[in-house]
Amino acid sequence: MSQAIHPAAASTHLPAFLAGPGETDWLLVAMGIFLVIFVLAIGILYLHLHVLPDRIAHNKVQLQIVCVLGLLAMFTHMHIFWIAGLILALVDIPDFITPLKRIVAATETIAGAKHRPE
Repeated sequence: MSQAIHPAAASTHLPAFLAGPGETDWLLVAMGIFLVIFVLAIGILYLHLHVLPDRIAHNKVQLQIVCVLGLLAMFTHMHIFWIAGLILALVDIPDFITPLKRIVAATETIAGAKHRPE
C-alpha cells in the first residue's frame, strides 16, 4: 500500500497517535493498560476504605458488631450500616464487667466464701 497522503486532506501533518495500516495502535494499548491499573487501584482503595471501621475497632469490645455492620453494608449496599459501624468504632464503650467481677470477688472474700473463677 502507498504511504502517500490523500490530496483532499486539509494538512499534510498527521498526529503521532494515528497508526498506519498494519501497525499497532500504541495509544489504544496504553489506554487499556492505564484502564486496568486504574480500575484495580480504585477497587483496592474502595476495599481499604470499607474496612476502615474494622481497623479502628480492633481490640475493642464492639469489634464483632462493627464487623457485622461492615458485612451488611458490603452485601446490601446500604451506606447507613457502614456509617453506623464507623460511629460505633469511634465510640469507646466502657468496660463494666471487670469492676463488677472485682466487687463480687471482694464480697466473697469478706463473707469467707471461696471465690470461684470463671
